Amino acid sequence: MSDMDHDAAPTRRALAAVRTAPTILEAIRRADDLIDVAAREASPGEVVRLLREALVDASDASDALTAIAAVHALAAVRDSGGAAETLVGLLSDGTPNLREHAAWALGSSPVAPLAIPELETMVSGGGFGGTLAQLTLEAWGVGGGEPLGPVPGGTTTAPPDGVVGSGREGLTVAQVFLHADIDGSLQHAGQGDTGGIATLLVHLGDALLAGDSPIGRVLTISRGGPGDGSAFRGIDEPGHHYLPVPLPGPTVHAADAWPLRVAARRGIRRILLAAGRVDVLHLRMADVGSWAAAEVARELGIPVVLTMAPDPHALIATREAQGSLTRATFGAADLAEHLMFRVRLLRELGDQAAHVVVFPRPDLERDLRELMGIDLQAHSQRISVVPEGIDLAPIEQAVRAVSAAAAPAAASAPAAADPADLAALDALLHTLPPERRRLPLAVTVGRLHPVKGMATLVEAWDGEPDLRARCNLLVVGGDLRDPSDDEARELARIDAIVARSDAPSRGLLLAGHRPNSTVTNWLAAVRFGRPGLCAPRGAYVSASLKEEFGIAILEAMATGLVVVAPDGGGPATYVDDGVTGVLVDTHSPESLARAVAAALDLAAGPGAEARAEQARTLVSERFSIDTMAAALARIYTEVTSRGAGGAAKEPS
Repeated sequence: MSDMDHDAAPTRRALAAVRTAPTILEAIRRADDLIDVAAREASPGEVVRLLREALVDASDASDALTAIAAVHALAAVRDSGGAAETLVGLLSDGTPNLREHAAWALGSSPVAPLAIPELETMVSGGGFGGTLAQLTLEAWGVGGGEPLGPVPGGTTTAPPDGVVGSGREGLTVAQVFLHADIDGSLQHAGQGDTGGIATLLVHLGDALLAGDSPIGRVLTISRGGPGDGSAFRGIDEPGHHYLPVPLPGPTVHAADAWPLRVAARRGIRRILLAAGRVDVLHLRMADVGSWAAAEVARELGIPVVLTMAPDPHALIATREAQGSLTRATFGAADLAEHLMFRVRLLRELGDQAAHVVVFPRPDLERDLRELMGIDLQAHSQRISVVPEGIDLAPIEQAVRAVSAAAAPAAASAPAAADPADLAALDALLHTLPPERRRLPLAVTVGRLHPVKGMATLVEAWDGEPDLRARCNLLVVGGDLRDPSDDEARELARIDAIVARSDAPSRGLLLAGHRPNSTVTNWLAAVRFGRPGLCAPRGAYVSASLKEEFGIAILEAMATGLVVVAPDGGGPATYVDDGVTGVLVDTHSPESLARAVAAALDLAAGPGAEARAEQARTLVSERFSIDTMAAALARIYTEVTSRGAGGAAKEPS
């Protein structure tokens, strides 16, 4: 072996470790080791040669993952023009996936003048690649990027109209989620991307302010249109404030929202400056809103609390186990879903966070270690397990009102629940043929998004004649009149199974999105029935491919419904399989159909009322929104007591 080969031995070993990693997630982690090794090598010329060979060897159909790792390792090599030349070449001649990674990786290397025109072209082209190119130009401080300081011609760093948050009692907590139109009435629940997290943030914000809480203000920051966000009147007052970030163009889904980073950053900065002192910024998931908000938090010195879930980690592991994601297909999947970037972003958000919150899982310590490379014991002082919670008061009210309305003596009396809610459900049930109005309902609530499995549930129900003969299926969610792209695709899948015109006659009811208060009353009606329109003792079904916790599942259990839920993630920690619900592999329509039938058996079988009370008691004792708020308030207080930034680290 030559001296040059010997000098590059660490890089050889690190490359081999990426190639031989037993899983895709482990290969991604070993890619970080390769980057570190390449940055320390004393023979950069030989390192560049090895990495170029890896690009050629791995860019075929067998191992796109190693090629991506080699791109980022090239950017780490110092004192070698050859590395920069290779990356610049990928900007013009590389595959689309490697072109994006080259644009991203260059941001961690010295300025490469030859790359600037290509990067500016990518910025002009927009999309995720343009976002990565802009990130690199920002890092270099050259045209095409926007610095974190004042924006020429745009929003300044000064609060508008002289509005500055005044002194007040209690901490101020800001919570950000840009992929929903969040308002206190939750009128948009189940529409587009406005799912369970919107419901959670509304109820949580109110609960954080209740009683003797140390929290005085909650700022819930969500998506807005170009004309929103100009008025900040009253933002300095105690209470729960809903503040939209004005985003340009039509509403886009989270997967397509990365190019909105600069606009999101401007809007979030403007809100936080107008608010005056903000003590804690709580972020959830690795999306563009969290990315932009974390940048502003670093700029303004606001400590971050992060709710961290293994996304996309769990998805990668599941698809690899099923054989649908391999090293050969990783490049195409990464180009479409930005898997490597999202894994890295979540890690960096975790590094920045003063405290990390995780959801319960059946084997949390193992999952954190295997999916995310996190040692829970080593970081126990900085990581807390906090279950999500739900507002029990409206559910209790719905249970009392709807059960009374369903009693024989009250069959003809007006319901004590909101009459408009029940009238809307009754009108929907009237579209069923008379012979189907004696059947119970299986109901599902959520966004019409592939990950929620609505079309799979329709396939499972329609494909099993005995199940279809046994219950009607009520699907609540989605915009039926003006669907988004994701909603349109799910509706097309459903229409291909059961034509919309034939759906009621076959027992399928598509209700579209409904306000959260309406859904609460409908869930109670599924349990207790509607006289002459649907039988009692229905069941709730979550067909989600993944569910980190499951707000809607908890709401159904609090109503006393038997639930069907995914057999992994959060639901497996609180659904007692075979008692309060049925846990199932939701990827399989056949298994899902059997699970729905089993749930209906539990709902109608001996001991059903005792099981319903067991579920209601469990939710009341462990998963109320007040319990969640109290746990988070303690974390916020502890973080702020350490001062801005707390024990946070700079991102890796």
